[in-house]
Amino acid sequence: MSAMDLVPIRRALISVSDKTGLIERATKLRDAGVEILSTGGTLRALNDAGLEARDVAEVTEFPEMMDGRLKTLHPRVHGGLLGRRDHPEDRDAMTEHGIPHIDLLYVNLYPFEDTVARGADEATCVENIDIGGPAMIRAAAKNHAWVNVCVDGTDLDHVLADMDANEGSTSLDLRKRLAAKAYARTAAYDAAISGWFADQLDTPAPDFRAFGGGLQQALRYGENPHQRAAFYASSETRPGIATARQAQGKALSYNNLADADAAFELAGEFDPADRAAVVIVKHANPCGVAQHETLAGAYEKAFAADPISAFGGIVAMNRPLDAETAGELVKIFTEVVIAPAADEDALAVLSAKSNLRVLLTGGMPDPAQSGWLTKTVAGGLLVQERDIGSVTADQLKTVTQREPSEAELRDLLFAWKVVKHVKSNAIVYAQNGVTAGIGMGQTSRLEAARLAVRKAEATAEENGWDTARTKGSVCASDAFFPFADGLHAAAEAGATAVIQPGGSIRDEEVIAAADEAGIAMVFTGMRHFRH
Repeated sequence: MSAMDLVPIRRALISVSDKTGLIERATKLRDAGVEILSTGGTLRALNDAGLEARDVAEVTEFPEMMDGRLKTLHPRVHGGLLGRRDHPEDRDAMTEHGIPHIDLLYVNLYPFEDTVARGADEATCVENIDIGGPAMIRAAAKNHAWVNVCVDGTDLDHVLADMDANEGSTSLDLRKRLAAKAYARTAAYDAAISGWFADQLDTPAPDFRAFGGGLQQALRYGENPHQRAAFYASSETRPGIATARQAQGKALSYNNLADADAAFELAGEFDPADRAAVVIVKHANPCGVAQHETLAGAYEKAFAADPISAFGGIVAMNRPLDAETAGELVKIFTEVVIAPAADEDALAVLSAKSNLRVLLTGGMPDPAQSGWLTKTVAGGLLVQERDIGSVTADQLKTVTQREPSEAELRDLLFAWKVVKHVKSNAIVYAQNGVTAGIGMGQTSRLEAARLAVRKAEATAEENGWDTARTKGSVCASDAFFPFADGLHAAAEAGATAVIQPGGSIRDEEVIAAADEAGIAMVFTGMRHFRH
């Protein structure tokens, strides 16, 4: 490292909303001989702790006003951050106008994201939009050749460590890394604000869309070892993998996180006050889903629905994990268990499998909560609303001569919730609140129906059952049957009722085939493609 890269820190400007660790870190700066400038509540906190700090208003010769909205937006602040030490014109201007050099900026922003997350009113959210902070951060980051910019306490810890190693100076490499992080932070902050405004205005397609987040976890690799990857958390507070606490187990992989998210979102479709639900996912598709009065019973049935695929799968549930269910879980190899909570006895049981990853989210996702999903394409992003579509029994339209029985109706609604989370083309057979066969990701609906039957037959053989559980089941299709052949396949599998969107030009042909087979069929008027 060249000595020319080193810049001594003699003056710092500190103005923070989150004051965690402030006094300890400011004390270290003072002990290193750094003059501290500060504002408002930060200045009071420093002075109350016995730390000498100079009010920025003394530098600007301009009082703080407008309830703190105006305090650092001044040439003597921004000049101190932007002034280039190796440019004579900059040095002369700073001397002429009494602008002091600022070598370190430590600013964390008004808590806009947290304010929105707690459901504050519009006026409160607006007041928590920081203006001076982002402006200073961007100025300091631009002038990183001379200025250190810190947007959180860990940044300042890195600066202090660098100062210790370099006799009070910092390296250009550190300042560049801090600048990169600073711009990312203000970008994520602006993304949260612009997204909030779009939601307030109910604007689905604003002229510009920004998405941002903070690093949650650096990952070993992506879907494959040759792909680099990381996990970032957005400002959305939806319970799930971003809110989860990892109670035990190895580090989570990219695929673990993607599959755990898919499993938990499907588990969230089922009301825990109704019955326990367990979802087992493999490669982003459910392979076994079941409801039961007890969590252990739901797990047993979900596992039996496809025990071959369940090996090495992801298990999600809609109720806190108990010891009985945990005892069943540890009997086979499972990658991840994700639940809203777990009791101590359950965690003690799971600890026997030290590599098993256990995620506790603190709550369940609301399937009716709107939000935005993104998918990258070459040169851009596809953005759509989360699929919050659902139907109730009274919204279904019976189109056949026979109406579904109450038992069939319950299973039809259950299967409809599951098929929503299966990759298209998708077919789900279900019986008594348990999936009997799932066909996913096929290029024809007929092949999806056939695949579901083949899997059901393999499951029956694995479990030693006399017949596949598609016999006497119901069938759900994520989109309409374009031909009657898919309906014929369901009838041959033993399905007695079908739920599908309807809307094909051959609906009458499909309805006639259902009537001929004695099958009850209902239309939802809604499809659930999932690519």
